[in-house]
Amino acid sequence: MPSKSRSLWESITAAGIRSSRLYGIDTAVTLADLAHASSLGGRLEQLRGRTVLLAIKDQLTAALAMIELDGVAQRMVLCPPDLLPGHLPGVIKGAGVNACVRDAAPRDTTGLGIEPCMTSEPKLLPGEVTRRRSHATEWILLTSGTTGAPKLVLHDLASLTSALAGQPSAPDTIVWSTWYDIRRYGGLQIFLRAVHAGSLVLSDPAESVIDFLARAAAARVTHISGTPSHWRRALMSGAAGTISPRYVRLSGEIADQAVLDSLRAAYPHATVAHAFASTEAGVGFEVRDGLAGFPATMVSAPGSSVQLRVTGETLRIRSPGNAHRYLSEEAEPLQGADGYVDTGDRVEPRAGRYFFVGRRGGVINVGGLKVHPEEIEAVINSHPWVRMSLVKARRNPITGAVVTADVVLADEAGATGERPGGEALTRELIDSCRRVLAPHKVPAMIRIVPALEVSASGKLVRPVA
Repeated sequence: MPSKSRSLWESITAAGIRSSRLYGIDTAVTLADLAHASSLGGRLEQLRGRTVLLAIKDQLTAALAMIELDGVAQRMVLCPPDLLPGHLPGVIKGAGVNACVRDAAPRDTTGLGIEPCMTSEPKLLPGEVTRRRSHATEWILLTSGTTGAPKLVLHDLASLTSALAGQPSAPDTIVWSTWYDIRRYGGLQIFLRAVHAGSLVLSDPAESVIDFLARAAAARVTHISGTPSHWRRALMSGAAGTISPRYVRLSGEIADQAVLDSLRAAYPHATVAHAFASTEAGVGFEVRDGLAGFPATMVSAPGSSVQLRVTGETLRIRSPGNAHRYLSEEAEPLQGADGYVDTGDRVEPRAGRYFFVGRRGGVINVGGLKVHPEEIEAVINSHPWVRMSLVKARRNPITGAVVTADVVLADEAGATGERPGGEALTRELIDSCRRVLAPHKVPAMIRIVPALEVSASGKLVRPVA
C-alpha cells in the first residue's frame, strides 16, 4: 500500500519484485525489469526536483514515466492526449513546468521554453539505475470539463491511493484492464490498483472495441473498468463475450439499471460494481448489490473514512482521497469550510436509496420546469429495444425548450418481442416514457441513430448549453 513515506516504485517493490506486467498495444513491460533498466535512458537525474510535464501520447510510455518520476520530480503534470493545443501554454504556466518528457509522437512543445525536454519510448534500456526518493511528488491532474480551460488539480500519491488503504497486495494472477486513459483520474485509479495488485492491459484510442477486447482476452483479463458508455458500446459490438472477467466496474457516468442488468446477463459469474469518483473529490464509494443508485445508509455513516453528505440536493464528499487544492490562485476553494467537496452531482432519495439524476449545470428548462436528461435516458434505456440514448433540448417558442432524444437500438437478437419499424417504433418509445414520466419530461421527438458520440474520457458528448 503506497504511503506518504514511499514512492510509487517503493510501494511496488515493498512486498518483493513480482512478475506484474504492463501491456501496450504492441509491446509489454515487466515491472521487475525497472530495477535495472529505465525508459528514460539514464537521464532520470536531470529531472530530479523539477516540475515535469508528461506530454506523451502512448499510455505505456506514460505509465513507465510515472513510476520512475514519482519521488524524483517535485511535481508531475499529467497531460491527457485530448488536451486542446490552445490550452497547453496555460497548463505549463499554471503548473510552473520547467521540464518535459515526450514520446515519438509528441505534442508541439517547441517555443514554450521547456528545458530539458526528453524523448521516451515504451521500452526499457538496461543500465545502472539508482532509485532514490528525494521528493514527495505532487501529481497534477486536469479536469475534463467541456467548456473553457481545464482546471489543474493537485493530488499526491497518498490521496490518489487512499481507496487502497488496508488492502493487501493481491496475487499476480489479477489482470486489470480499462478503457480509460490513465492520465485521467478514472484511468489513473485503475493503473494504481494494477501496479499494487497484478498487471494491466492498456487501451489505445485508435483501437476498435473488438480489437481491444481480443487483446484483453489474450492477456486473460480478470478485472475490467469503463464508463457505462464504454460498456454499452462493448455490448453493441457483439464481442463482449470474448472476455470472461471476475470483476466488472462502471464509473464516470450514471449507471442505470438497464446497463447493470445487461452486464449481469453478459457476465453471470462476475461481480458487477459501479463506483463514484471525481478528480476533485476522489473515490467516494462502490456499490456491488446490482442495483442503480446507492444505499441511503452510506450518507453520514459513522466511523467511515469517506464521509458523504447531501446538501442542496448535491452529493458532497470529505475523505483522505480529496484533492488538496486547485493550482490557480483565481480558482474557487476546492473544499468548503466544512472540508467537504461539492461534486455538483444531484441526487434524490427514493425507497431507501439515493439515485443520481444529473449534473447541476446540465438541466433543461421546459417552461420553467427542470428536466435532467439522465433521468429520461434511464427510462428510455430500460426499454428492451434500446441499447443507449442521449436526451437534449430543442428550442421552442412557447416553452423555451422541449425534450428530444437520439436512440441507438439494441441488436435484433438481444431485443425482446417483435420490434416494429418507422413511426410505430418511436411512438412506442414515447408511450413508454409517458407511462412513467411527467408530461414536460416526455420527449417531443425521438430519432433512431446508428451511434452516439463518446468523448476521449468515455462519456457521452452532450450539447453545450
